[in-house]
Amino acid sequence: MSGNAEAPSNVAGDMGTTTDGLESLAGRREIESPASMEELGERIGRMLRPGDLVVLTGPLGAGKTTLTRGIAAGLGVRGPVQSPTFVIARTHPSLVGGAPLVHVDAYRLGSAAELDDLDIDFDSSVVVVEWGRGLVDAVSDSWWDIELEREWGGAGVDSACGTSGRAAAEMDADAPRIVTITRHRA
Repeated sequence: MSGNAEAPSNVAGDMGTTTDGLESLAGRREIESPASMEELGERIGRMLRPGDLVVLTGPLGAGKTTLTRGIAAGLGVRGPVQSPTFVIARTHPSLVGGAPLVHVDAYRLGSAAELDDLDIDFDSSVVVVEWGRGLVDAVSDSWWDIELEREWGGAGVDSACGTSGRAAAEMDADAPRIVTITRHRA
């Protein structure tokens, strides 16, 4: 964020917008570029509140970290936002008096218990978990699931939870992404 950036509408004291506003973004849409993915993330970030949990699912290179970078901008947190693969979780404090962003890469976690062992303050933070499908059920009764799909060499989309090697190389890096946003409640 630039030095003269205004506080996003989600900082403490603003009761005008709630995460229920994310309901307006629920559904499936095509995202044309990384810049558009980041813009979508920024819109989402402006709607998120402390205690919100977002699970990102999609193959390598689908745009999970790009979307998270936008969410961080919408929240007004300190960056840079990078995939926390090796540290597993990275906290980005707010620059505008709002909730911190906890960015988790759960790819190497084997169970919900391992996610819980990270001792994340879910109630006071906005938490984004890449590769978290199937792990967050034990830590929250509700969350936003965002699935990102990308094309394979122009022939359909890949929505698998991971792709590597030759298959990853065959995915069209410039192809639009399909983003599906769904609310989950226990």
